[in-house]
Amino acid sequence: MNRLYDYFTSMLRSLLIAWLCFGCVRIVCADAIVVTRAMSASTIAEVSVNDGSVGVDLEIGIRDLAAFADILPDDVYEKLTGNREPITLRQSRFFESGLVLKADDQQLVGRIEALEARKRVIRDVITGQPLAVQPQDAESVIHVALRYDFDVRPRTLSITPPGISDSHPASANVGFIVYHKALPVTDFRYLSTEETLDLNWDDPWYSRFHNINLKRRFDAPLSAFLYVENFEVRKEIVVRPRDLQQWIDLGIDGQRTLTVEEQPALKERVAEFLLKRNPVRIDGKPVTPILDRIHFIRRSLRTTGVIAPPEDLDLTAATLGVIIVYPIENLPQEVQMTWELFGDRIQQVPTVTTDEAGGLPYNVSPTDPVLKWQNFLTNPTVPAMISIAPLLQPLRWSVPVFSVAAFVIAVLLAAYAVRIRTRQPVLKPLMISGVVFVIGISCLPIGRATINNPLERMEPLSHSELEQLLGDLLHNTYRAFDRRDESLVYDRLAASISGDLLSDVYVQVRTSMELENQGGARVKVDDVELLSGTAVEQLENGGLVVRCNWLARGSVGHWGHIHQQANEYSALITVQPVDGAWKISQLDLIDEQRSVPNGSMSGQP
Repeated sequence: MNRLYDYFTSMLRSLLIAWLCFGCVRIVCADAIVVTRAMSASTIAEVSVNDGSVGVDLEIGIRDLAAFADILPDDVYEKLTGNREPITLRQSRFFESGLVLKADDQQLVGRIEALEARKRVIRDVITGQPLAVQPQDAESVIHVALRYDFDVRPRTLSITPPGISDSHPASANVGFIVYHKALPVTDFRYLSTEETLDLNWDDPWYSRFHNINLKRRFDAPLSAFLYVENFEVRKEIVVRPRDLQQWIDLGIDGQRTLTVEEQPALKERVAEFLLKRNPVRIDGKPVTPILDRIHFIRRSLRTTGVIAPPEDLDLTAATLGVIIVYPIENLPQEVQMTWELFGDRIQQVPTVTTDEAGGLPYNVSPTDPVLKWQNFLTNPTVPAMISIAPLLQPLRWSVPVFSVAAFVIAVLLAAYAVRIRTRQPVLKPLMISGVVFVIGISCLPIGRATINNPLERMEPLSHSELEQLLGDLLHNTYRAFDRRDESLVYDRLAASISGDLLSDVYVQVRTSMELENQGGARVKVDDVELLSGTAVEQLENGGLVVRCNWLARGSVGHWGHIHQQANEYSALITVQPVDGAWKISQLDLIDEQRSVPNGSMSGQP
């Protein structure tokens, strides 16, 4: 208790000095509240509703100590207020008029389970989840764990922040989030007045605040996304198996948990069912769906990721992401999807159609079930391979091999005849020499071989030519992956990569373009920038070993998000003339720096 008192005394002293020396602090903080996310409020309240009780974890910032003074130790309370009151009286007052919780309009009696000084939990500004590695210089706060018990499951729960009255707003700056059986009911929001929550104990997914502004981003039990790209149309469906049960018996009635062993069979049945529903037409023609992937996914406050490795799942929150693709040759003019899955609780399905211009949200319903995308792009990007100029061929000689051999033999026979003319008859060798010579002449049109001029050497590439060549080869390497078909990818890669290296490059590039937390979703590379290229070795055939650095930027539409990714590479690349063209014949990766900036939403419902 002495340590806690010293801690509070130190904080209060710092606070008083700040008030005396920097009178403008209040104004700055008040302005900051307007622009700061609720998860960064001075006080954070995490409310968990479970069977039998409501738990509230508070992180009280120094600016809000006065609002929570009634639950602080006696010495600290006296320092804050200048008064002395028994802590039992003060705590009773706090639960009656401070942080008040009511179940079915009946006020709940609370108790303090823990109180300590500690560092504030710093959260990711996008996801709202606590950072894996917490900074050492985080603000000091007071952590208080409260518990409010109840005997019967209530239909409603009301939460009122400290200081509320008819004429006064809340006296504390509270950001809060509520979980019902571990399922978030709302994203982080400000708790500035009494808020009432309707509790659905059969399916907490459908627990809702009366205030329509207090809902989580991923609120719909079923949603769909349509992506239209140059070489494929992709349909993604996000659905809870528990909601899908109304159309297909998945054998999960009465279950609370979906085990790892049960998941593969369930995914297979869901995929088979969804492949036959919600048909797609491209430019007026029906197309055949191809299942790409199906995963169990976890949706946090603002992001979605594949659950890997698999784990047992609470059936209430278990959610599937199904990806179905339709390969195409060119960007279409119109794509239509007719939605067929509606029910008593699902009368609207939020959807998004996305192209390179962005996402367009739309809700389909039983009276308006057709989701339509039309090509309004005025100047769509068409990914294309760069044409690399062929090598300037050196002067080549055509040599009549048979004739040259015959002439050599004829000359040797004639020389032999001259050498023996004084000792033996020379007519016979001379006659043979003449016959061979005639044969050589007759063979001039055939049996020819082409050789390079040994006196001519290939001019080395200049620095600018080398950088242009490397940039073009790398561009074409990534462009090869615009296609999904593996054989087409290999054919396009062969234009830039020599045969022995094809398989290695295919694996390396494919791996680098996958999002690890999205079940292998492939990034579409939009831009390849050569940062530097320096020749470190000249090869005899005119090739070069080059140390180069490049940046590959890309994006992928996935689960309603647009994920951005930028990878920077350093490698030794060997470029050589192969069959009259420059190709990469060796690639030794030195370093790879993968950066995945926070994904921007694309009209996510």
